[in-house]
Amino acid sequence: MTDSTEVSWQLDGITMAGTLVRPDGDGPFPAVVFVAGSGPTDRDWCSPLLPGTNGSARLLAEAFATAGIASLRYDKRASGPHVMDNLPKLIGTMSMKSHLDELVAAVEALAGQEFVDASRIAGLGNSEGTIHLLHYATATEEVPLVGLVLAAPPGRAIRDVLLTQLALQASQLPGGAELMPKVEEAAARFEAGEPMNPDPALPESVRMVLQSFETPANLPFARELWSESAVDSLSRVRIPTLVLIGGKDVQVDVHLDGDPLRRATDGMTNVTYAFPPHANHVFKEDDRTPAEVAASPGNGYNDQDTHLDPESLDIILDWLRGVFA
Repeated sequence: MTDSTEVSWQLDGITMAGTLVRPDGDGPFPAVVFVAGSGPTDRDWCSPLLPGTNGSARLLAEAFATAGIASLRYDKRASGPHVMDNLPKLIGTMSMKSHLDELVAAVEALAGQEFVDASRIAGLGNSEGTIHLLHYATATEEVPLVGLVLAAPPGRAIRDVLLTQLALQASQLPGGAELMPKVEEAAARFEAGEPMNPDPALPESVRMVLQSFETPANLPFARELWSESAVDSLSRVRIPTLVLIGGKDVQVDVHLDGDPLRRATDGMTNVTYAFPPHANHVFKEDDRTPAEVAASPGNGYNDQDTHLDPESLDIILDWLRGVFA
């Protein structure tokens, strides 16, 4: 039996909100703070831009509680039900530091719970969220984490991950291959500090993805993120770290991202790698081909009939038990 509670706290005059899940019993329990991926992805790892509400973070939190591990998952200030109220206050202030501030506040909120063992808190981030976790782990914070689970960390610059993803989407369209030079031209303009001005010939969905990087609410954060990867910080992490990349991930690749990460951590005994073959980007079990994923609305990540990849869940729980022991 588990118990879910809504909690909130203040950060720079904005109310942040999250969900605490505690196992049955008195505790104190070890705990995990979840860090969501890019864009308006919410605490459950769902997005208003994608269909489906069956988010992996909620499923993981429930599985953790059954295993005796408490958790907190939170909405970034630019996600969740209060995003429209928050965005005017965030314009021009969103940055790597502001995302780190959100994570710091969430960890402190989790550590302050009477049923949580504040000396045994780990972080679990997905995709872009892994970068914020790495920034936390390589800074000096009041509540140190005892371990990191990096679920689909980008081993290449975000720019390159994005271009690979858009190339897969374009490949599903008639004449899609001919569109990629136009995408690359827009990306080059952004990298040079100019407006992207994506070509009108590009599909609207592709133009929206590109333009999202330069909306006023996203700057200066998007320019900082553009050239960053998990490689930048992972080699400086000294606490136990589990790196997971799914064999069915069409955004972060076992080799294109996994190989640079392994080279950066060669000889580091605190870093463990796992590549569950049937896991997708959000660690649902997925046996579709990359083309089928790309052709599915929202990649089908959070459709109601999706479920966690059992092997990934076992790997994470076994690793956490060892860290919390």
